[in-house]
Amino acid sequence: MKTQKKYILLYWIKKRREKRNTIIKTTIIGITLMLLALVAAAQDTIKTLSPQQLAAIIRLYHPIARQADINIEKAKAGIITAKGGFDPLLTNATAQKTFDGNNYYYYNRPEITIPTWYGISINGGLEYLSGNRTDPRDTKGESSFIGITIPLAKNLLMDKRRAALQTAKIMKEASAVEKRSIINTLMQEALTMYWNWVKHYLIYKLASDAIAINEKRIELIRISFQQGDRPALDTIEALTQLQNFQLWQSQARLDFQNMGLELSNYLWAADNTPFFLQPDVIPDEESQMLKADSFVTPDLAQILETIRNQHPDLLQYQFKLSALDIEKKLKFQEILPTVNFRYNQLGRGYDIAKTITNPLFENSFQYGISIGIPLRLSAGRGEYKTAKLKITETKLQQYQKIQQLENKIKSYYNELAALKTQVSLYEKAVQNYNTLLKGEETRLLNGESSLFLVNNRESKTLEALQKLTELKVKYFQANSLLLGTAGMLN
Repeated sequence: MKTQKKYILLYWIKKRREKRNTIIKTTIIGITLMLLALVAAAQDTIKTLSPQQLAAIIRLYHPIARQADINIEKAKAGIITAKGGFDPLLTNATAQKTFDGNNYYYYNRPEITIPTWYGISINGGLEYLSGNRTDPRDTKGESSFIGITIPLAKNLLMDKRRAALQTAKIMKEASAVEKRSIINTLMQEALTMYWNWVKHYLIYKLASDAIAINEKRIELIRISFQQGDRPALDTIEALTQLQNFQLWQSQARLDFQNMGLELSNYLWAADNTPFFLQPDVIPDEESQMLKADSFVTPDLAQILETIRNQHPDLLQYQFKLSALDIEKKLKFQEILPTVNFRYNQLGRGYDIAKTITNPLFENSFQYGISIGIPLRLSAGRGEYKTAKLKITETKLQQYQKIQQLENKIKSYYNELAALKTQVSLYEKAVQNYNTLLKGEETRLLNGESSLFLVNNRESKTLEALQKLTELKVKYFQANSLLLGTAGMLN
């Protein structure tokens, strides 16, 4: 009895172990399958390309977009260069003359000049003069000075240094806007190419689906022929239809691959190497659906209002006008007289502190005024008039550009609205073609029709589906052209 219980217990333990091992194996297999599914899903994600991914690649890696970044850095460097006009300048003048044993003079003058924004320059330095034959207007021995130079007419409100710096700052802002314009143009071209690529893929997929259906149909026809239900002519009819679709698929695949190569012109890697789109990469699922009806048509009035203030090409005109306005102010200085006032506070010895504390215009000072003006001002008047004409010319170009953009936007908007209507109408036509095809297939099963009529209905339906696909792609292309023309793709 005990032995029997012992065997029963061992049998129960064995079954428990087998059950536990089965659970562990099942769990391991389940986890493995789940991981494989995740890997497959990741691979599927890698093998698709969406418009958002295309846009990100262009913004980050396209050489022309990177050149725009270089232009921005060059504009920043231009600002640094222009600021050089306001850098303090340290100079030193030394001269000595001896002749026949006579020390005519020895002169040394280190000086620092500090330019300021409003054309005023501050200067200070030390001076040493010795010798037997010096100019009586000069002061012998050690002396120091600190002074100021002020333009009272020409170069008071604008000079070349300020004009260069202000223009450089405008160019920096303009280069950032120019980058927006460059990327906007690239995106417009790339999206047009992308939707062509989507179109050819969908046509290829349409042909492949038709082949799958006809391969099943030809098998059924052959079975029916072998059973004596169908004539031999029907097998040839079915085979001919299949061969036509295979030819269509071959051409569609070729078009899809070639369009992928053209789209590769906009794909670049991080190391500045071109990236070629592989044949197994396809559009993402959302792009394949082409949901034209779900797209909200943009407000035309709002777009026309926005482009005047935000379109990068029009902003470029604003920057150009600002730079020309600075040039006009600078040229105006050429018709003003040159009146410069210079004052130096002098001091005995090299003690600058004592020099500064001396009272102004009372003792130990030096000043002078220089005046000059061309009598006819021909060069100044001519350059100033030219600067004003440049502004007028640029404004006319701006008005023309606004008109061109508005007309293009209206044209693409009209095309977008018309295509949306056409897509809606043709979707109904495709439904009708499908209804006729199904009806013809039902009649064929009932012996009231022929395979020729079914094939004809099928060809018409596929032609309608291809036409609908092309209309939807044109809709998305028109939308890209509309947004690109409005400067909204950067």
